Amino acid sequence: MNKQPYYSEENIDLYCGDSFNILKKLEEKSVDLIFADPPYFLSSNGITNSGGKMVSVNKGDWDTSLTFKEKHKYNRKWLRLCKNLMKDDGTIWVSGTLHNIYSIGFALEEEGFKILNNITWQKTNPPPNLGCRNFTHSTETVIWAKKDLKKVKHYFNYEEMKKVNNNKQMKDVWSGSLTKKSEKSYGKHPTQKPLYLLRRIITASSKIDSIVLDPFLGSGTTGVVCKELNRKFIGIELEENYLEIAKKRIENTEI
Repeated sequence: MNKQPYYSEENIDLYCGDSFNILKKLEEKSVDLIFADPPYFLSSNGITNSGGKMVSVNKGDWDTSLTFKEKHKYNRKWLRLCKNLMKDDGTIWVSGTLHNIYSIGFALEEEGFKILNNITWQKTNPPPNLGCRNFTHSTETVIWAKKDLKKVKHYFNYEEMKKVNNNKQMKDVWSGSLTKKSEKSYGKHPTQKPLYLLRRIITASSKIDSIVLDPFLGSGTTGVVCKELNRKFIGIELEENYLEIAKKRIENTEI
């Protein structure tokens, strides 16, 4: 592709710009694994709880609320572009909350994917519900999917997942805390995922030197884990301030 990376080091390239434009320029059928944490479209001028304080839910223009039809069109478009980049035996993971994940699941099937698992990530320390009109939101869903090709097998590191789960088959409910404060030492992102979550995903579904893509990089957790685990990595992020955080985190990651 013609666009130069915003940041590059051995086996890692970070691009600044619109994912829709950059995804079109990457090599087709070149990626082994995709992790995507797309916008939740939650910025609707409401309030939420953060660190015990009432704060605005607005995260930025990239997260502005859309109608269902607009949201679903957006999801089908980026998933279609990602599918073109995946190897036939590659897989994709997409995380989200109830605000967007049902559109994601529907869009995956519409675009010719087969859903492999519906992981429930249970947060052990969620923020309280300020409205007191429904149950406390304490989970996110992470969908794992492959191309719907009958004779092509995807990679799954079953034995390692069993090993880290006391030699028992790992189930589709994963429990753990929200992102630690220490993982935000270079700056904060409103939807930053914890390292342990990405370590499990990447270990489960890729090998050393596999090519991993994150089209909504945020503050770089996927890139940090790929460096730790010796994966090749491509990250795309629209906001330069978040890319700066990702760059610092990756630069300071020890192998």
